[in-house]
Order: sequence, then structure tokens, then C-alpha cells
Amino acid sequence: MMTDLPLDQVRTLLAVVDEGTFDAAAAALHVTPSAVSQRVKALEQRTGRVLLMRTKPVRATESGEIVVRFARQLARLERDTRSELGMSGEGEPTRVTVAVNADSLATWFLTALIRVAQEPPLCFELHREDETRTAELLREGRVMAAVTSSPEAVTGCSVRALGTMRYLAAASPDFADRHLADGPLHETLTRAPVMSFDRSDDLQDTFVRGLGRGPGSASPVRHAVPTSEGFVTSVAAGFGWGMVPEAQAEPLLRSGRLVLLAPDRPLDVPLYWQQWKLDSPALAAVADAVAATAALTLRN
Repeated sequence: MMTDLPLDQVRTLLAVVDEGTFDAAAAALHVTPSAVSQRVKALEQRTGRVLLMRTKPVRATESGEIVVRFARQLARLERDTRSELGMSGEGEPTRVTVAVNADSLATWFLTALIRVAQEPPLCFELHREDETRTAELLREGRVMAAVTSSPEAVTGCSVRALGTMRYLAAASPDFADRHLADGPLHETLTRAPVMSFDRSDDLQDTFVRGLGRGPGSASPVRHAVPTSEGFVTSVAAGFGWGMVPEAQAEPLLRSGRLVLLAPDRPLDVPLYWQQWKLDSPALAAVADAVAATAALTLRN
């Protein structure tokens, strides 16, 4: 059982994963590399699982990720307990790690963090990742919470619905005239240059498949811009068409810098908040602020 795992061995495994090598973990823990190796081997024998891939840097296996997540949760509980007992250093902040998708970060998520009381002080560490992959950071134990498109709770986590982020297919007026006026939209979009956030961004392909009701996809002529603001600016500049978050599209539509390609066909992406099941006041405060802000800004 997880409660039977020796805590010094669990902490050592976490140090190895965080530091990347046995030698670096030994230096961080002020023990010898041999002691680190012995603790990890003992933990693997106790669990009956290989917990580390001995690569450079060292990586946790799937079983190792479970133990790493437990180690991070344990460290979080220890810090919260010290704080409640008045044992933490004066002014020592509580760190809250969250994975969030770029579009949420650019439109509403920072507003949520501003709502969180800063007494006692908090430090936010945000990891930007596609909403389809943020849950992976939770599963690996790298973050305490995530904004994700997955309603399936990661083991050891709770999940709640936040609302829906709406995306609109848009382009600059000149781009639409040059590339999209010579045939049905579901055909011209397979040839017209298209914007993408990165290689994992499939919103544009999903939209095209929905139009054609088939296995088609957007054009192979793709410009990748890995920031939400840069993506929208590129669409407005005429580099390609793209799926723009409604909140970012509205002012550009009003000014005439963007036009909608299919006004009656928005693409809605449900978002969820997943977090560790911990009795952590800091994490609870962040979760409440995120839920309250999402209720005001996302579609329900």
C-alpha cells in the first residue's frame, strides 16, 4: 500500500526525477550517490515495479509517475501543515503549480488568479500546454491542478466542469477574398493556407471535417505560431485562416479586421478543472476563483 512506502525512499525517487541524475539527486539530498541508488532499488523491490528509466536525464516509468505524484502531494501537505502550525519561515510563499492551455491563459485565467487572496502569500507556477495534454502533467505529478478538455479524472484527482470555450472560424477580409471565394467553403479550406498553434493543434482540422462530414482536413500549407496572441495577430494579418477564441475575435470582428467564415458553425470546447484530492487551503482558494471566473466568462 502507498501508506507503507518508506518516506525517505519516496522523497529520494522524487529528487532523482527532479534533478535528472542520481549524482545530482545525491548532492541535493546531501547523501552519497550509492545511498540514492540503494534507496531507489529498495523502493522498486518494495513495489515490485521498475520506477525509473535509467536514461539521461532519468525519467519515471508509468508506475514511477504514481509514486512521484504521491511524493509531490506529500510535500504539499507538509508545507501546508507547517504553515498552519506557524512553523514556516516568515513570509515564505506557498507555491501552486497549474497546467493551463494558451487560449485560457490569454483570455480569462489570469483574471481568476487575481481573485485569489495573497495572505498568506502565494506563488503561481503556470505550465502552458494544449488543453488535450494538460491532464498528462497532472498524471506525471508535475502540477497540482490543470485546465483540461478531459472530463475523465486523473487518478487521485477531482474534476469539475468549468464551461465551454467557443472558437470561431475567421480570416482577414482580403484573405477570404483571395482564397475562399472560388468554391464551397469545405473545399476551399482544404487548399487555403491555415494557421495552427503547434503540431498538436487540430481545431482547424476538426472544423473542416465538420463542414464536409468526412475524413478531410485543412490545407497542408500551415503556419505555426505558438502563442495565443501571435496566432490571432497572424490570422488578422492574412497569413491564414484559423479558429479564434470568441473573446479575442469579437473586437477584431467589430473593427472589420476579421470576418467569420461560417457564422452558424462555431466550435465549442468544454473545459474542466482537475486537481489533487488534497485538503490544501491554497489549492482550494485557487479552485474557487477559477470556477467563479469561468462561470462569468465561459459559455455554460
